[in-house]
Amino acid sequence: MKLSIPAHAPLVVTTRGRHVECVHHGSIAVVDTQGKLLAGVGDPHALNFTRSALKPLQALPFVAAGGMSRWGFGSHELALMCASHGGEPIHVKTVSRMLERIGARASDLQCGCHVPSYFAATGARPPARTLWSPLQHNCSGKHSGFLAYCRMHGQALGDYLDPQAPLQRRIRATVRGFARGGEIAMGTDGCSAPNYAMPLSSLAQAFGRLAVGDSPELASIAYAMRRHPDLVSGTARFDLALMQTGAADWISKSGADGVQAIGVASRGIGIAIRMADGNPRAMRVATVAVLRHLDLLGSLSGTALAPLVETTLRNYRGTRVGEVLTAFELAAVRA
Repeated sequence: MKLSIPAHAPLVVTTRGRHVECVHHGSIAVVDTQGKLLAGVGDPHALNFTRSALKPLQALPFVAAGGMSRWGFGSHELALMCASHGGEPIHVKTVSRMLERIGARASDLQCGCHVPSYFAATGARPPARTLWSPLQHNCSGKHSGFLAYCRMHGQALGDYLDPQAPLQRRIRATVRGFARGGEIAMGTDGCSAPNYAMPLSSLAQAFGRLAVGDSPELASIAYAMRRHPDLVSGTARFDLALMQTGAADWISKSGADGVQAIGVASRGIGIAIRMADGNPRAMRVATVAVLRHLDLLGSLSGTALAPLVETTLRNYRGTRVGEVLTAFELAAVRA
């Protein structure tokens, strides 16, 4: 099978001593809400899987169908539908409340189980011999929203992840709409839900539209994400730090394996970054560099981002051995 590989460019390098050791390639797209490419690096129109950055669009059919009022959900529940949460007590409590309200159980969730990401993010040790449930899965809020949509429409809960299920067809149509006629491709996400690849520039545009509240449904989702970034993300997580730093202006959602999407309401722009090797340290450094290139961020000192963006490499004795450096200039695209 011949694979199509995007023409990524070097975005971040690490040094050891005076020499480059690792090179992290990727692409960047900055667009306005009409889809015009304002700046880019690498291959900004290439097809990329969205992973969890897709979650606000996956919640859109539920919101558009009146699901919020049908089940009496508020901004807390909507934020959880868009979340890659840390599995903390507040996340589990909110998901449990959603399931109780729609008459479903944790066993109806088909996302699987994993150790809550809270522990990796904070460096805490998980309790020994703990049995985790789907409630702690970082996608349990999204899946609870899926179940709520199915229950509202009298559809079976057992096949809600089938690509041909009515909900998944609606989501696919939604993604096609945001891709603006560009190619999309389907795969299966880590939580077993259908996931879609779309042009990186289209993902950026989607987040620009989300940030400005381009429709009442998008405005509702943006409000929930801005009001509850701790529910969308979690303790010591990058999305939480981004939205705290951007105050009420930025909407942020990461996706597994090197996807970061940000919408900036005051500028009417969307940003999408793809780190080809999925390296999270390189992604954080590249994201901060993009925000600085766009004059959206000054010094990290005193921001929630500061503890999460390390540009000095140290060994286990604390000795400085190298640096993490950006390798790109975010140039404006000529008309």
